[in-house]
Amino acid sequence: MQWQCLHFEQLSVHQLYDLLKLRSDVFVVEQTCVYPDLDNHDRHTGTRHLLGYQGDKLVAYLRLLPAGVTYDHISIGRVATAPDARAQGLGHQLLSQGLQAAEQAWPGHTIEIGAQSHLQHYYGRYGFVACSEEYLEDGIPHIDMRLSKSA
Repeated sequence: MQWQCLHFEQLSVHQLYDLLKLRSDVFVVEQTCVYPDLDNHDRHTGTRHLLGYQGDKLVAYLRLLPAGVTYDHISIGRVATAPDARAQGLGHQLLSQGLQAAEQAWPGHTIEIGAQSHLQHYYGRYGFVACSEEYLEDGIPHIDMRLSKSA
């Protein structure tokens, strides 16, 4: 796996296409969810894009948002692995890499996510705890979760 954590301006046209296609394949097509993926947060000055390539294929992606963009805290979102690359532990590698990138960019800060409810146990393995009631987002049950890094 080759990992890159880049700001919007650092993305090549091909990388941008790859990440938008992966997000569309997973969140729109696979999950049959029509939602506004292009929300202007991708190009926010503090946003970082974590891309995981196997060879020349993007197989894992997530987006890191600075505090105040979607939550009061730092946020990780758009977490996706390519359907044909699953069951290889890539999701765990992706989240570990994402947490490392967040710590490097914003040391010691709390991270908040809007997780699909069925993934609550998965994120709980990394120390995230539920901090909201379940809610529907784009027709899919979600729950906010928080990972507190400060002592």
